Amino acid sequence: MVMVVLVTGFEPYGRENYNPSGEIAKLMDGSKIMGEDVVGIVLPVSYARVRGLLEDCISRFKPRVLLSLGLAPRSSFIRVERVALNVMDSGPDNDGFSPVDEPIIPGGPAAYFSTLPIKSIVKRLLESGIPAAVSNSAGTYLCNCVMYLGLHFMGIFNVDGKAGFMHIPYTMEQAAGKVVGDVRGEPPPSMAFNEVLRAVKLALEVSLS
Repeated sequence: MVMVVLVTGFEPYGRENYNPSGEIAKLMDGSKIMGEDVVGIVLPVSYARVRGLLEDCISRFKPRVLLSLGLAPRSSFIRVERVALNVMDSGPDNDGFSPVDEPIIPGGPAAYFSTLPIKSIVKRLLESGIPAAVSNSAGTYLCNCVMYLGLHFMGIFNVDGKAGFMHIPYTMEQAAGKVVGDVRGEPPPSMAFNEVLRAVKLALEVSLS
């Protein structure tokens, strides 16, 4: 039986007209990792809409590995997240919703820890020349929400698989675009898209090993 690897990313949000996490999910959809089928899903940046979509994907595919991706504009490296908190506390999502100290799942656990081999992933990325580190905060926006929901639904549906989240930097093109028209500006941190894609593939390989 061929198992499924599920990779999720996000659509653009706020002032960002491009989101590399969603592009990676689209690019990987239909590919294979270590002989296993990859399903890539682009998630809405919406607290209300993301929940049902993620629940449906996990119940339908029962992934052996669920790796969710999100953009970290101020990061210069791959951030492999350790923990997701049961809280929504952020500026507006793409639907204009701005939660303040609201639980993702009322009555749910205060936090879920990643079930991915996070330190092994970081070690493999560093050995492959890709800057990476374990991160102890996924924030309180949609990235944290999706990580929490992913781990929650993996448990609800008794899926015998691993799940977690990685934050990725701007692409080099995105960073350059932030200072177009003002050569005095300092571009934000970035990483080549192909290197981010390579990092995602390596993380999946480690998780499947």
